[in-house]
Amino acid sequence: MRRKLSAAEIRRRKRAGAYHDGGKPLTAKRIAALKGDGRYRDGGDFAPRGLYLQVKDGAKSWLKRYELHGTERWMGLGSLRIVSLKQARERAKAAGQKLLDGIDPIAERRAKKAADKLAAAKLLSFREAALKYAAANEGKWKNASHRAQFMQSLDAYAFTIGDMNVADVDTPAVLRLLEPIWQTKTETANRVRGRIEAVLDWAAVYGYRPCGDNPARWRGHLDQVFPRRSAIAPIAITRRCRMPNCRRSW
Repeated sequence: MRRKLSAAEIRRRKRAGAYHDGGKPLTAKRIAALKGDGRYRDGGDFAPRGLYLQVKDGAKSWLKRYELHGTERWMGLGSLRIVSLKQARERAKAAGQKLLDGIDPIAERRAKKAADKLAAAKLLSFREAALKYAAANEGKWKNASHRAQFMQSLDAYAFTIGDMNVADVDTPAVLRLLEPIWQTKTETANRVRGRIEAVLDWAAVYGYRPCGDNPARWRGHLDQVFPRRSAIAPIAITRRCRMPNCRRSW
C-alpha cells in the first residue's frame, strides 16, 4: 500500500514539479509541468489501467504496469517524444487485451524480436549470394579465369538486382535482365541465365529463399518466353587441319 502524502509534502512536490494526483487523467499541460523523477499514473474513468508516465533525468516515457502470476511487471511503451498521450493509451489498452487472452505482452514482444533477428540473419542480397556461391564452388572450375568470367558476366548483366533480397528474385526480375540481351547476345544471355539459376538454387538449399520453382529455369519455364539459341544465332562449327604442324582452319 502506498504511503499517503501529507498536505505539506504535496505542496513541496508540486513546487518541484514532481506531483500528480493519480486519480486524475494526465493532460498535455500536466505532462509538461512534471519535471521531477518518478512514475505518474494516468487516472480517470477513461484511462486504461496501469498506464504511467515515467520521468527520469529529464526524459519522459510511457510504462504499462501489470501483474502476472503475482509478479509486478513494467512494460515500456515508448518515449513521449515519439508516442503521444493518445497513442500511449491505445498501446496500454492493447496490452491489457492481450493479458485478458492469457498472453504476456512482454514475452510476446521478446519472441517477436527474436524471430525478427533470426529472419534478418537469413537476409542475403543476390550479389552476396553470388559471391558465396562462387566461393563455395571454386573447386569445380578448371582455373581462376572461369570464376572471374562467372562474376564478370553477373556484374555486367545481372547486378542491377544485386541489392535485391535473393528471396525476392522472381520471374519478372529475371525477364528484366535477359530480355534486353537475348536477341543480340543470345549465348551470353543464356550463360547469365544459367548462372542466375545456379545462384538461386544454392540460396534455396541454404534457406535464403523458399524451395520450389527456380525463376531462371529454362525447361518448361523460360523456354516458353525466349526462342532457342539455335533459332537466333546458329553455332558456327570450326574445323581444324589435323596434319602435323598445320594451323589451317575453316
